[in-house]
Amino acid sequence: MSKEAVDTAQAVATRTDADRSPVDAGDAGYSKDLKARHVNMIAIGGAIGTGLFLGAGGRLHNAGPALALAYLVCGVFAFFVVRALGELVLYRPSSGSFVSYAREFLGEKGAYVAGWMYFLNWSTTGIADITAIALYTHYWSMFTSIPQWTLALIALAVVLAVNLISVKIFGEMEFWFAIIKVATLVGFMLVGIFLLATQHKVGGHTPGPSMITDHGGVFPHGLMPVVLVMQGVIFAYAALELVGVAAGETAEPEKVVPRAVNSIMWRVGLFYVGSVVLLALLLPGSVYSADESPFVTVLSKIGVSGAGDVMNLVVLTAAMSSLNSGLYSTGRILRSMAMAGSAPKFTARMNRSQVPYGGILLTCAVCVLGVGLNYLMPAQAFEIVLNVASLGIISTWVIIMLCHLIFVRRAKAGLVERPSFRLRFSPATEIATIAFLLACLGMMWNDPEVGRKTLLLIPVIAALLVTGWFGVRRRVSRTTDNELTRLTK
Repeated sequence: MSKEAVDTAQAVATRTDADRSPVDAGDAGYSKDLKARHVNMIAIGGAIGTGLFLGAGGRLHNAGPALALAYLVCGVFAFFVVRALGELVLYRPSSGSFVSYAREFLGEKGAYVAGWMYFLNWSTTGIADITAIALYTHYWSMFTSIPQWTLALIALAVVLAVNLISVKIFGEMEFWFAIIKVATLVGFMLVGIFLLATQHKVGGHTPGPSMITDHGGVFPHGLMPVVLVMQGVIFAYAALELVGVAAGETAEPEKVVPRAVNSIMWRVGLFYVGSVVLLALLLPGSVYSADESPFVTVLSKIGVSGAGDVMNLVVLTAAMSSLNSGLYSTGRILRSMAMAGSAPKFTARMNRSQVPYGGILLTCAVCVLGVGLNYLMPAQAFEIVLNVASLGIISTWVIIMLCHLIFVRRAKAGLVERPSFRLRFSPATEIATIAFLLACLGMMWNDPEVGRKTLLLIPVIAALLVTGWFGVRRRVSRTTDNELTRLTK
């Protein structure tokens, strides 16, 4: 069945169904138990993670105060992606999110690539998360005797149990995880502002603009280190697209989503850019390191006892939150794909609590392989999977922008109707964002140790996707024919 025929059927259905596109078959059966506060905090949680709490130290050391500029630039493009996704959500809320939109605007092949690359992203991120959880837990002496792989397995089991109970429990868990992260950041920023206002010495240094001007300026090591950290900064913003997935399980997405999406921009400005500027004003960039949270560095320099314990608990929370979100989102995405025939049938199954447990268990199975990776090579496990995940993130964001481009084009042709909540300056915004994301991907080549090896995986992943497509295309075609028959009745 041709894609044009499907498009025609969808256009007919759109005109005859209250001006709304046909509902994705994968959306049936979900509860609407996520409340506005859950979605808002999921948006915050997606914007704040270990990329800030832990990763900012090494990036400050390498790029200096200009890291704030890198966070700002990447944050603007991340906002464009989420704004585009928000518009698509208001056009047609779906738990399949961008995979469902890729199916409508890019065809089944586009949905197939979008779904499996997103699965690659979150399954490998899940491995990174359970590795991080085990490493953070080893910080406390009472856990050092427990093998890293055992702690990783325990963390996976706990988060799996939470996800399988109900979406409401997931929402509550994310809500409190986000509260912990926000409270920690606000508390630190208040301390930092106090240190600046009182000129209290931090590790022998007097905080203020001199911490920047007297230590090489905004670009102490030139422009290239700032360019090279962009890929890591993009990873720090990963999970913002969770807002689109969560919208499928909230009762009033038209009210909740715009508020959550619009708040992302000021959160990025306040928490990321504001925190980095504050850190740069308190200590020279050379004092920070990748081995320690920059917040712990500052607090330890002013003699705050237990700062390491508190921040370790926070980064542990951030890793648990990320793992929780990964299982949640991949479960929904895989169900949408399974209903279209491009994922295993069992991933479409739901339990009595209306949770798609099949997809969640598949993601968990990959994470169990990560437990094995922790057993075989605990020192390298984190770095290996983190870079593979970055390929999934960039491809997901590019696909969202491509979907929005086609959506706007169809709106201009009168086939669909754009909601009042829109991404401005289309198509320039989408094209600029796609170009920026691809440039970030290309920058990885300048890192011969890790980035270049990651890029060399692209042909391998492409070959696996092509092979997989030939394995499922007949089932996808049969499913599409059945759906077309349903739409034209």
